[in-house]
Amino acid sequence: MFDLGRTLIAAAARNPHALALVDGDQRLSYAELLDRAQRLVSGLDAIGITRGDRLLIVLQNRAECAILHWATQLAGVIATPINWRANADEVEFFITNSAATAVVYESVSADAVNGSAAAAPLPRIAIGAPTTGSIDFEDLLAHPPAHDVPRATPRDVSLMLYTSGTTGRGKGVPRRHHAERAAAIAHVAQNTYRSGEVTLGVMPLYHTMGVRSLLAMALINGTFVCLPRFDVRRALELISAERVTNLYLVPTLYHDLLAHADFQTTDTTSVTKLGFAGAAMTDGLLARLVVAFAPELFVNHYGSSEIYTFTVEQNAAVKPGSAGRAGINTEVRVIGISSHDPTNIVATGEEGQIIATLDGDEAFEGYWKRPDADAKALHHGWYLTGDIGYVDVYGDLFVTGRVDDMIITGGENVLPAEIESILSMHPAVAENAVVGLADERWGQRVTAFVRRSAAVTDTELDSWCQQSDLANFKRPRAFIFVEDIPKSPVGKILRRMLVAGDYREEQAESDS
Repeated sequence: MFDLGRTLIAAAARNPHALALVDGDQRLSYAELLDRAQRLVSGLDAIGITRGDRLLIVLQNRAECAILHWATQLAGVIATPINWRANADEVEFFITNSAATAVVYESVSADAVNGSAAAAPLPRIAIGAPTTGSIDFEDLLAHPPAHDVPRATPRDVSLMLYTSGTTGRGKGVPRRHHAERAAAIAHVAQNTYRSGEVTLGVMPLYHTMGVRSLLAMALINGTFVCLPRFDVRRALELISAERVTNLYLVPTLYHDLLAHADFQTTDTTSVTKLGFAGAAMTDGLLARLVVAFAPELFVNHYGSSEIYTFTVEQNAAVKPGSAGRAGINTEVRVIGISSHDPTNIVATGEEGQIIATLDGDEAFEGYWKRPDADAKALHHGWYLTGDIGYVDVYGDLFVTGRVDDMIITGGENVLPAEIESILSMHPAVAENAVVGLADERWGQRVTAFVRRSAAVTDTELDSWCQQSDLANFKRPRAFIFVEDIPKSPVGKILRRMLVAGDYREEQAESDS
């Protein structure tokens, strides 16, 4: 199998004039992208960054970030991207934990990098915000292109992602070139991408979804349209102006697109394929997206940083809630919730813990310097996802929640997803999240946090639940109306913040 550096070289040879990258007025063909990446390799050489080094990247989705990712693949350097919103303490942790040998940053992340003691002695490469002692990114691009590339093998580590850290700072996930390329090929196949597709590059390049979009476009000589941070109006402008053909987003961003005042007047007819991942999508949002886009393909992609694809459902709107069947590079099973035995497979329709094989082409091999995490998640050649679900009579997987999110109320097990889906269908509910709050009698009290789009009372929502198929013991016993549902940068609900009371209730005058 090719390494990823050779993947870019092949893309440039195959169709050198195809449009590879768009960032504002900057438009690069594949030949131009390869040239800049090769120049950057020479620049990294000049400051002593060599094969096997980890390069901490604290950037938004901009052309320089995409060029840098490809340059690291050509050079055999391990890209280590983190959230550009990280503060100085977090940058300190990531530098120390990853043993990074250099840092790349921009103006939006300059304070955090400059505030980190661990960053001070390292080469610090600045984009648009050079400070005393830093190296200007443009100076690195001024070097002649390196031609002794690619330097990595398919077995070398391509990048190290950090998990989203909804319960902490996250864990390092080293991923090899062959696994990254296999995941990109699977992404192309499972989304039936054609040559020359155009994707909106808004999912961050420190997240597996963003990286996958970038790599997949190279395989088909498609175009990656940079959107540095999610701005709905700008996203709609780019979809129309660049004739974006596919969207691969988290549900939150789809919700925000549809909710924006400009959506109805924006030409989105070029979009024929929708894909989502990162979180479950409610039935209500699925239905609205079908009406809004009438997509020829609507993919629910279920996976993780550790193993890119678990399962894929290519008809998400036809079978709401279904995560589909195993991707082309993996195998999944559902075993007893508290079991570590991959042969302890539960019966059809019975809920259990979802596991995926570590023998698949897309799988990682273990966390970075975290034997405790390995001991928890890796057993007998299988990865324990921590998700709960079941397989229906047709062989399709349904993900019903997280082991850690399970609510135990009065001795009964309750998962939030089912309740959230029912509440999402109410026309006055914009967003909702369900958690278990401590209760002296019940152990945990099922509680729904709701962001309203119109006037509605807790009594009306309770009646809505009673009229549904929801079992009585699963009904929320309390409704709390909030200004926002707390989420991670990639749209995952941060339930721990709700449990901890870290939210803002609606102002009293807006209550009904």
